[in-house]
Amino acid sequence: MQTPAPLAEALFASVQYALPTHALSRIVHRVTRARAPLLKNALIELFCRRYAIDLAEAKISDPHAYATFNDFFIRELRADARPFPVDAAALACPVDGSISQVGALQGERLVQAKGRHFNTAELLADPEDGAAFEGGAFATLYLAPRNYHRVHMPLAGTLLRTRLVPGRLFSVNPATARHVPRLFARNERLVCLFDTAVGVVALVLVGAMLVGSIETAWAGEATPPRARRIVERDYKSEPVKLERGAELGRFNMGSSVILLCPRGAVTWAAGLGPGTAVRMGQALAAPA
Repeated sequence: MQTPAPLAEALFASVQYALPTHALSRIVHRVTRARAPLLKNALIELFCRRYAIDLAEAKISDPHAYATFNDFFIRELRADARPFPVDAAALACPVDGSISQVGALQGERLVQAKGRHFNTAELLADPEDGAAFEGGAFATLYLAPRNYHRVHMPLAGTLLRTRLVPGRLFSVNPATARHVPRLFARNERLVCLFDTAVGVVALVLVGAMLVGSIETAWAGEATPPRARRIVERDYKSEPVKLERGAELGRFNMGSSVILLCPRGAVTWAAGLGPGTAVRMGQALAAPA
């Protein structure tokens, strides 16, 4: 696919500042849950043609069998569609998508795009949690519309706390990431912190333009309604334990996941870089 010209990218990013993205997302939330057969089937068929969707891996391969467009969008895969690494200690990719950025944290700074950075305290909306990842490892994973949109555990873990952080709903595609400063620290997001064999690991589910909602496996929809303030929930007294590969959550429409690991915990697999296509379950990193 031809890369958009820098001017077109900048214009696309600039327009988003003025768009009522939360209102648009609420509309999408309602439309994608419509059960009228003519409407939902037309939406599904149009989407399949536009994005060349292959339903061969889906648990339900008949596009008309889904009750709503959203049910189709978050479709389950066959149990054998995404095998996990034989090495039980390997950190598995939590989603289908592509790598936006991957590497080591520069102190508490993550690379967003060439020449653009943000920090873990901003992303996690907590200075103490942010400092815990100083010098650690990160991967930003972008889910395009055609991708599978459920998020799975990269390794077994016990949920410590979640933090729903209000914010904007800019697009999170690579073009916007190149032009909107601190994009992932400005968008609405759900921070999930897990205790794992490699230490505390963060998975941040980042909202985006037209993302109708973010859900978790243990609490259902986190958004909507729109978050007006930071909402934190502690799970130490009511443990949620998830095995590697278990479903963590889902995006009802597409977005990005940011994975953070502590200093010295993991070594990224060879060949990963911006634009690398990844599949849920593949070995993303090994314990250091």
